[in-house]
Amino acid sequence: MFGQTRPARIAATVLIGIILILSGCGQQIRFTPQQEQAVSFYVDAMMLNDLNDYDKAIDKLNAAILLDPEFALAYSMKGDIYQQTQQYEKSAEAYEAATGLDPWSFKDFFNLGKVTQIMKEWSRAIHAYVRACELEPQHYQVHMNTAQCYYQVEEYDKAVEYSRRAKELDPKMADPELLLGDIHEARKDHTEAISAYRRALELEGNNPKIMVPLAVAYLRTNRFDAARELLENAITIDPKNGMAHQYMGFTLLKLKDIDQAITSYQTAVELDEFDWMAQKGLGVAYIMKSINTGSDPQNKAKGLAAWNNSLEIKPDQPELRKLLEKYSN
Repeated sequence: MFGQTRPARIAATVLIGIILILSGCGQQIRFTPQQEQAVSFYVDAMMLNDLNDYDKAIDKLNAAILLDPEFALAYSMKGDIYQQTQQYEKSAEAYEAATGLDPWSFKDFFNLGKVTQIMKEWSRAIHAYVRACELEPQHYQVHMNTAQCYYQVEEYDKAVEYSRRAKELDPKMADPELLLGDIHEARKDHTEAISAYRRALELEGNNPKIMVPLAVAYLRTNRFDAARELLENAITIDPKNGMAHQYMGFTLLKLKDIDQAITSYQTAVELDEFDWMAQKGLGVAYIMKSINTGSDPQNKAKGLAAWNNSLEIKPDQPELRKLLEKYSN
């Protein structure tokens, strides 16, 4: 049994000493036999976790918590194990318990934010991250994550505040500028978005995750040639970037290169058959080609089929339904 080994007993003794220090108490604390056994179970769990025997480690932690319900470190390790095994709801519950018992644990608030962010529980993640920011005001990643969550709930002023703080903490990172670009785009301030995306590109170099949003901002300001150049470079770097192919299709339509637009949209659809925007754009391109070739029925049929595909994926497109009805007659 792990708890009977000499190394485990030594580790348990050290852990008790650490807990005493962390408690911040200036007086001697006496541990009950139940608490000492709980620490022993915790040490067993650490060893089992190192051996990747996660189920048994959880069993030991549950036994420790049963003996000592205020054992914050046991809840914290449960959160770690569940996070590692991608059981995010259980991980969040464990971290919630840990933070309730130890409101000064940056690690547990940060991890609670991470797992709830993964689950897209934005408000819950924000609550955890804000507290983590208070505990570690110089931590870049927690400020960046907080900004991203505020962006998701469309609290753009807060998202800007935390993005700028992250930028101050690490001026060499591109992500704060990228997020600021996204925020400006959401506010339809395309000029400021372009400036932010450009700064991100300068910091990180040619990265499609920045190049594509910058190209979209160019499209929204009718700078089609600039958008095309950026998208061509993005596709060269990442040929399987469906979003780049989709926006290339739109760009080429604007530049009246319909055949190449069809090729770009088809590639986007091949990469992701559920891309309703690419299906919609493909339909537009085929209908335009049909009109340019004297209402060619073959291209018209392809266009209508693509529009139907788009509506199957995303039925809530009233304008597209009107177009489909118009061109079907």
